[in-house]
Amino acid sequence: MTERTTILQEFGQAFRENGLTAAITALVGSSLAIAATATCKAFTNEAMLERLDRELHLERERTDKQRADKQRADDRKADADRLERIETDIRAMRDVMFEAFQRGRTD
Repeated sequence: MTERTTILQEFGQAFRENGLTAAITALVGSSLAIAATATCKAFTNEAMLERLDRELHLERERTDKQRADKQRADDRKADADRLERIETDIRAMRDVMFEAFQRGRTD
């Protein structure tokens, strides 16, 4: 009869036969895996930072535009109020002068 071994037994046998080589291979392989993971994470973080920078830049542009539009609206309102006061003053002076002219003719 043939003797059957489990995968764990075969792994143990291979490790006993090639112990140092297997350990070095495992160390190098795990080091490469860690390096690949760190590199992938670094590129992912860099891409995320670039995306966040773009979003921040767009948000600042939008906010600046809103601020400028609000400032323009405030300036227009202030100009309209000032123009209304000037027109009121002009009408008042016209009425005063008209009244003074009318009095001058009747006296």
